[in-house]
Amino acid sequence: MTKNKPQKQIHLAAHFPGVNNTTVWSDPRAGSHIDFSSFVHFAKTAERAKFDFLFLAEGLRLREQGGHIYDLDVVGRPDTFTVLAALAAVTDRLGLTGTINSTFNEPYEVARQFASLDHLSDGRSAWNVVTSWDAFTGENFRRGGFLPQDERYSRAKEFLATANELFDSWRGDEIIADWATGTFLGDAKAGAFVHEGEHFDIHGRFNVPRSPQGRPVIFQAGDSEEGREFAASSADAIFSRYAALDTGQAFYTDVKSRLAKYGRRSDQLLILPAASFVLGDTDAEAEEKAHEVRRRQVSGATAIKHLEFVWNRDLSGYDPEGPLPDIDPDPGEHHIARGRAQVRMYRDPPAVAREWRELAAANNWSIRDLVIETGNRQNFIGTPATVARTINDYVQADASDGFILVPYITPGGLDEFADQVVPLLQEQGVFRTDYEGTTLRDHLGLTHPDARGSAHRAAS
Repeated sequence: MTKNKPQKQIHLAAHFPGVNNTTVWSDPRAGSHIDFSSFVHFAKTAERAKFDFLFLAEGLRLREQGGHIYDLDVVGRPDTFTVLAALAAVTDRLGLTGTINSTFNEPYEVARQFASLDHLSDGRSAWNVVTSWDAFTGENFRRGGFLPQDERYSRAKEFLATANELFDSWRGDEIIADWATGTFLGDAKAGAFVHEGEHFDIHGRFNVPRSPQGRPVIFQAGDSEEGREFAASSADAIFSRYAALDTGQAFYTDVKSRLAKYGRRSDQLLILPAASFVLGDTDAEAEEKAHEVRRRQVSGATAIKHLEFVWNRDLSGYDPEGPLPDIDPDPGEHHIARGRAQVRMYRDPPAVAREWRELAAANNWSIRDLVIETGNRQNFIGTPATVARTINDYVQADASDGFILVPYITPGGLDEFADQVVPLLQEQGVFRTDYEGTTLRDHLGLTHPDARGSAHRAAS
């Protein structure tokens, strides 16, 4: 840490895992990903630990492989707004962040839903703005298909700008409700809006008065050049995938350096990577436990399916405990795995196959070993003291402003972090012991915008 540099306060959030194989659903402690009781347990744990917010991802279509539902994942994804609105009633301070797609929705509808959620939660709503990259997902929607990347971000930018116009169509002082004079509204033009643009041409009246935060907190999750610029220009926080120290610092420096061109300060955009953790009584025990967790996350069947992401072939005849296929990947246009973002990671499948064969040969790895070792690994492994120290070191070294934690057991996997790691961070003076404000913007130290486009600082 730089001498005399003040300690940064760490931001922590909790990601309720959705459709994925990172959760160990076969564990006896695992619960449903649909029952409301699971969401309640998870949210209450996060709030007990004084986390900033709970985060929900989005799945607009079940993933498929070989034309069948990919049932090795946890499947099923309840509607985001329904879940968050219900959680608003059983929590008091925890922020409620939902991922809503800008490719297949409409600004009026989404703005109305977020403004309503902000009212219901007394100012705790946040919107993770994403785009959809594949035609497979688009088949569930009237427009169908998908947009090229540059058009997706163009639509997303205008979508967000239009939603902000709707939020700002109410100043917040229009409702007088004076029964003595019979005056309810002090401004007959309240909620009026007109937007004419490339993607949206709408006008009318927005029917939800200004909410406690004015606008929801805006998250962005894209990692492309367009995504980073979108975040620098318009987002309050980034849901990043760079949780390691070196890659985190590089991403942090890159995105923060883009803010000045938009007239923004470094503290007006938070970098919050997703991160997993495994705790043990000793560091060695935690490492052993983490290895076992990875093996439970990647069954033999899962390993074969993952290999198919690269090979684009049916590999069901191969032994997951045996060697990699000696055939090359199929470069065909239609991919065997549909709806999975991971396939975009392997832009040159033959090169990936060659690299993986070399790794497997050098380490005597089976197919399953390779997938385990090259796939996602836990970010923080060790005793509670080790994990607390590492998280703080990363934040103070500007690898992030905090982390969005993804436990491998749902819904109870967050409990041990709340009970064992959070108190240590509080003792170090880098994490709150209680909420100091009421809104999510307060928790994150972000500005509260007014309807004239200016802003004032959140409560300190």
